[in-house]
Amino acid sequence: MSGKRQFTPDPSLPPEEGSLVYPDGKPPMTSLLDALYAQVPPADARISYGSDAHQFGELRLPSATTHGPGSYPVVIVLHGGYWRAQYGLEYCGQACAALAAAGLATWNVEYRRIGDPGGGWPNTFLDVAAAVDSLRALAAQHPLDLARVAALGHSAGGQLALWLAGRSRIPAASPLAPATMGAPLPLRGVVALAGVVHLRRAWELRLSGNVVESLLGGAPLVVPDRYAAASPYELAPLGPDIRQLLLHGADDENVPVSQSEEYTAHARALGDDAQLTLLPATGHFEPVAPTTPQWQTTLAAVRDALGRR
Repeated sequence: MSGKRQFTPDPSLPPEEGSLVYPDGKPPMTSLLDALYAQVPPADARISYGSDAHQFGELRLPSATTHGPGSYPVVIVLHGGYWRAQYGLEYCGQACAALAAAGLATWNVEYRRIGDPGGGWPNTFLDVAAAVDSLRALAAQHPLDLARVAALGHSAGGQLALWLAGRSRIPAASPLAPATMGAPLPLRGVVALAGVVHLRRAWELRLSGNVVESLLGGAPLVVPDRYAAASPYELAPLGPDIRQLLLHGADDENVPVSQSEEYTAHARALGDDAQLTLLPATGHFEPVAPTTPQWQTTLAAVRDALGRR
């Protein structure tokens, strides 16, 4: 494909890009990611959805003066970081504020990750599901339109966003099955930005120090049921009523473009409404940063996923 770099995992890079160990215990930042972490707009509310310190979300609402006092469409925002505790929801704060300024409520979800007590299989997934389903209770106190909900995920968060849309297809024997937690909150659509959406392939590529094996507790041949319950690729088709929009930078060196390409081709072959947009001259973080030109493509995709073109 013209303009696409060949992806080769580099063990000298930080976890979001390849390795597991930091000399000082903290991940080095790219200039854009550093800016996203350094300037985090305040949320309207930080609300717990469970008893663990990492079970919370940040709610941001549009200005009633600008957008009126009615109920607002909701965007569930899921951060990345290869499911590791070194990365949190803060870097998505600017995106959430920009979405709120565009008239969309945002629910920026934190969850237990690898390195947190209880993180990884199955609690990372159970936390995300619980956070999303807690919107039913939040809607009783805040102007949220639960008939218009979409998920926006970046990197590992892209996997979680598509996974949310596929929860009804999780095998009943899995601890992640909806019967364990009740009926999932319906989504209109999903936007996955540079998503890690094919977990078996990510394991084969040993992405980020083979982080998928750490997340799921084993290789595909050892715990195939976990891959079947967690990987969007294996949960497809999600159904024709779920709009699936995948965006991926052609120059992304953190998550290979093939993740989005293979998933989209697979989902479309099964009848899903899935579409991939390759962004030229774009790396890993531009699509989630409102200061970049690529953000306008992300915003348009979110509106499309909500049915607000």
